Amino acid sequence: MAKGNEIIVSDQPRGVYHEGIVSGTPKPGTVMQVKAATEPVAGAFTFEVYNPDADGNQRLQYVLLPDSLQGKLATAAYVSGDRCFLYVPAPGEDLNMLVANIAGTGDAFAIGDKLMVDDGTGKLIATTGTPESEPYEVMETVAAITADTLVWVRHTGY
Repeated sequence: MAKGNEIIVSDQPRGVYHEGIVSGTPKPGTVMQVKAATEPVAGAFTFEVYNPDADGNQRLQYVLLPDSLQGKLATAAYVSGDRCFLYVPAPGEDLNMLVANIAGTGDAFAIGDKLMVDDGTGKLIATTGTPESEPYEVMETVAAITADTLVWVRHTGY
């Protein structure tokens, strides 16, 4: 699954790169947010997993990238307090994003399925209810996942 072995898989990325300090131990492909009420250290903001107050709420989508300067892979989790690398994708860009394995659901995905961001984990999940935002569209057929999995998606901008 996934397309290649990077998080950003668009040929010519047009988004914005950021650096910061990570809070927690998230893996690349996770959606992050600036940690509220936390002053920057040497100009670097602290980032935590997406946690606004509900699944699918609209927020700026900071996507956690691998720490390639340390030779880490897209599957290696960060350590809290480490320097982190993030990317804000432009609409239409392709990424490999971390999709959550929801216990007991046997989630499978078809090309074109819409995904929203899970509040509190920053991982993508199948859309339920009427979210404010469905910012990702599945670009590959995915059999039922049994663990959190990187999946090829397109950022919709919505």
